[in-house]
Amino acid sequence: MTSPQPERRAKARLFSRSTWPEARHLADVLRTETVGGALLLIGAVIALIWANSPWSDSYTELGRWVPWPGGAPWHLDLDVATWAADGLLAIFFFVVGLELKREFVAGELRDPRRAALPVVAALGGMLLPALIYVAVVVSAGGEGLRGWAIPTATDIAFALAVLALVSSHLPQGLRAFLLTLAVVDDLFAITIIAVFYTADFHPVALLAALAPIGLFAVLVQRGRTWWWALIPLAIAAWALVHASGVHATVAGVLLGFTVPVLARRPAGGGGQPATGGTRADEGGLAAHLEHRWRPVSAGIAVPIFALFAAGVTLRGTDLGALLTDPVVIAIVAGLVLGKSIGIFGSTYLLARFTRAELDEDITWSDLRGIALLAGVGFTVSLLIGDLAFGTGSTADDRVKVAVLFGSVISAGLAATVLVRRNTAYRQVAERELLDADGDGVPDVYQRPADR
Repeated sequence: MTSPQPERRAKARLFSRSTWPEARHLADVLRTETVGGALLLIGAVIALIWANSPWSDSYTELGRWVPWPGGAPWHLDLDVATWAADGLLAIFFFVVGLELKREFVAGELRDPRRAALPVVAALGGMLLPALIYVAVVVSAGGEGLRGWAIPTATDIAFALAVLALVSSHLPQGLRAFLLTLAVVDDLFAITIIAVFYTADFHPVALLAALAPIGLFAVLVQRGRTWWWALIPLAIAAWALVHASGVHATVAGVLLGFTVPVLARRPAGGGGQPATGGTRADEGGLAAHLEHRWRPVSAGIAVPIFALFAAGVTLRGTDLGALLTDPVVIAIVAGLVLGKSIGIFGSTYLLARFTRAELDEDITWSDLRGIALLAGVGFTVSLLIGDLAFGTGSTADDRVKVAVLFGSVISAGLAATVLVRRNTAYRQVAERELLDADGDGVPDVYQRPADR
């Protein structure tokens, strides 16, 4: 008798489809972020036109206007541009905190095997741009090293707006990878801001911020969505973190981390949500708050920040000298080359070391397009530029030009790569949405996905 042959272990798959609930959540997030990306682009274009028009002085004066000049004792004597960066972006980072916690508790990052890919890719996509920036600046004399983190960030809203323009129907696995990569990228960016760009640290104020954050956590953990309590607590936490010297947007992330992701259940362990709770019980309070605040972040906070952050005056500027400036070259090279090579290279090496294969609908050319698209840096890159060189400084203007220039080049190259495969993407999208039995769940999600 011949001995039975051992079963071959299925090879690991990169960029494979996730579950149907995860796919629905992803579609909702990408839809909102795509609209927000379009508004972000509009805000940036308005800023550039306004700053280079005959009315450029009014643009500068509006950004420097201080609405509450008597707020110095509380560190709140901020101009409008700073309120947009420190205040409105706290809403953006609150949503980032919610999304990060959801990914770790119920999303792609809860499974270490699936989390390895976006984490490794995000690390590669941050380390290489930083190294390229440092190498270029050091070779030119070393002036401007403080901006090493500028080209490390990816702007998911801006990137999705580019995808919408090229009408790309990316497979679900690639879309999940892009979003998760951006979420991990944001986590690293938050850490960099907190550790490397904190000036005049005041620990007492930071410790005091734990009180409103703790009260906020108690309320949300009990499922309470009282806006009249949560919003004042969030504002108090933001003000204290700002007074501590740590960038105030970190408060938004900390508040997001306190919100529970999973739906509350009755004490008896039954399958139905607890009675007497809120609508958040049906899908978890994090999902409820994210649904409420993501449109505010994508549709208001980020576009207004872009309006005040992207305006750089080019009139009378020596463009030749500007484009050959070491800081500009370092940022552009970091975004265009560093992000794409770092993400693609780290993913390729991970596949080689783990002997994993790409999902059947995806090619390495697709990953090149996504890696290039990750070089679209805007919101966090401009924020880090402000922190590194100071708002309104000469170096700050160079940073804005470099970030815009590098993002446009990355977007153009990514669109060139992805548009060639758009017909194949459309066929995959049609197959992923096919629901032959009419039960509301596409057929591809009713069989085990290849792993």
